[in-house]
Amino acid sequence: MEMKRLNATGLRSAGYDERTRRLVVETTAGTFEYSNVSPEVYRRLMASPSPASYYRESIEEEEYARRRVSDPSRPKADPNSLFD
Repeated sequence: MEMKRLNATGLRSAGYDERTRRLVVETTAGTFEYSNVSPEVYRRLMASPSPASYYRESIEEEEYARRRVSDPSRPKADPNSLFD
């Protein structure tokens, strides 16, 4: 999935898979995956003059199934480590 940069307070990037209707949003609080999101919601997020407001009101506060994909407070695994 291609992630596109967002210039918005608290948001870093977003990507969308139309086939699976899966939206991934990277925020300063972590990366989240939302299920069953319409292509129109993704299009509006990317075209919004205020992506952070649109995200809060139309994605984060809606009833999409959400799961945390990553947490910025946890160190990333060392790809060379045999014990991670």
